[in-house]
Amino acid sequence: MSISNYSELKTAIANFLARDDLSDQIPNFIQLAEARMSRELETREQEKRATASLTSGDEYIALPTDMREVRSVKLNTNPNVVLTYHSPTSLDTTYTSTGSGMPRGFSIVGREMKIRPIPDSDYTMEIVYIGGLASISDVSTPTLFLRSPDLYLYGALSEAYAYLLDEQRAAQYDQKFSRGLDEVKVDEERAHYGTGSLRVQSIYSKQNASME
Repeated sequence: MSISNYSELKTAIANFLARDDLSDQIPNFIQLAEARMSRELETREQEKRATASLTSGDEYIALPTDMREVRSVKLNTNPNVVLTYHSPTSLDTTYTSTGSGMPRGFSIVGREMKIRPIPDSDYTMEIVYIGGLASISDVSTPTLFLRSPDLYLYGALSEAYAYLLDEQRAAQYDQKFSRGLDEVKVDEERAHYGTGSLRVQSIYSKQNASME
């Protein structure tokens, strides 16, 4: 049985469930599985770049709407200036609220990025970040699906059996789904950093230890 697109995925899920009364629910099961994948994974297709315009005297800019984690922030000056992450408290104690200059640090406040020193001129900034996964549909086939269709299948089946209150089968497919997520994480780590011992922590996992 081939699972190479959205239609074939829905058919495979229906075949595994061996029932014909859940057709309207199957897209919901897929969506729920995708939501978990988007929360847990940091795949190459989730790594994105966005540019923002800093305005003189304004220390806040809006973050990309799908941003989950910041990878790096830099000013597109010559040479480039890489900004350092601070916790909100550390940013305020390191840079005064009345001082202005070329930005050197940033923090995250709600859905905005706070910049210090307060920009003394207009700058263009580039943000590399981890965003959400693209959803599979009749007109969109994410790279992750092409590499790991079984992940979508097992995730959707786990949600389907939870919906049906079949705890045993829900747990069975959730185990397969969790194992698949772990395998994708290892595959993505190797793609980014090779097969050596290098490990790169999330910027947020380090913030309290390094900045407070």
